[in-house]
Amino acid sequence: MSDGHIRATYNEIHELIGAASKKIGDEFKPNLMVAIGGGGFFPARVLRTFLKDPSTKTNIPIQAIGLSLYESLPTTTAEQLGTQVIRTQWLGGDSKILLGRRVLIVDEVDDSRTTLQYAVSELQNDVERLLSELPEEEREKSKTQFGIFVVHNKLKEKIGKLPEDIPYFSGQDVPDKWFDYPWEQTDIQEHDRLAAEGKALA
Repeated sequence: MSDGHIRATYNEIHELIGAASKKIGDEFKPNLMVAIGGGGFFPARVLRTFLKDPSTKTNIPIQAIGLSLYESLPTTTAEQLGTQVIRTQWLGGDSKILLGRRVLIVDEVDDSRTTLQYAVSELQNDVERLLSELPEEEREKSKTQFGIFVVHNKLKEKIGKLPEDIPYFSGQDVPDKWFDYPWEQTDIQEHDRLAAEGKALA
């Protein structure tokens, strides 16, 4: 009997990212990724392999930010859990690396869109602050373009909002059910078994 969860294996996620990478490379051509931790770390690393320039063998740099919406942290209250984005790690002085780049923000899942809205808004604020510190003649060439990639987009009404001019890519649209990712598991063999069982019952 199904427990109502959706599961994907590492191989399935790898293939989804690979399939999405061609469109991302053709339409956005990122030259920097910002992975939202912890779920965006693995997808960003896999995506970097697919987006590597075959002629120069150049890898796209990955920066990391830490945002938590559902994870229970030492300072998280019951009221905050699932409703308020908690910033656990940020770029700090490295924010200057955003200037003049095509930055792809990467996460595992677009659920309520709350985390993505926060990430985009805060990164844009960083860029605007840094641009304001530059001489006026340098600002135009230093503007940053943002894009978003998620492995899974849940088909549901979103709470968060994203700017309409930001390119958005997803590996797969999925129903609004709890998603179990392989990097969250301690018993990967059992996870893969349940993933196969769930597909057989679907």
